[in-house]
Amino acid sequence: MVIYSAVLLGGLGFAFGLFLSYVSEKFKVEEDPTVQLILEALPGINCGACGYPGCEGYAKAIAKGDKYDKCLPGKKNGVEERIKEILANKNANSVHSH
Repeated sequence: MVIYSAVLLGGLGFAFGLFLSYVSEKFKVEEDPTVQLILEALPGINCGACGYPGCEGYAKAIAKGDKYDKCLPGKKNGVEERIKEILANKNANSVHSH
C-alpha cells in the first residue's frame, strides 16, 4: 500500500510539473528591454520621491512616456543623462526597424 501511494504521488507530481511547465511557456509575458536598462540606470533605493512606489514602477512609466527628471536621488549621479541616452537609442532603433 505504501508503494502504491508513493507511485501515485510521484505520478501526480510529474503530471502537474509538466502542466505548469507548459502553462508558463504558453502565457509568458514579454518585457520591454528598455525598462530593464532604465531600472539599471536608476539608483535602486525605491524612495518614492518620483511619485511611484519604487524604481521599477518609475522605469516602466518612463518607458511608456513619463518624464525622466523625477528621480531626486539620481540627479547628482547623472541618472537623467543615462536615461536620456537609453531612450535616444530606443527611438533610433525603432526608426531603423520600420
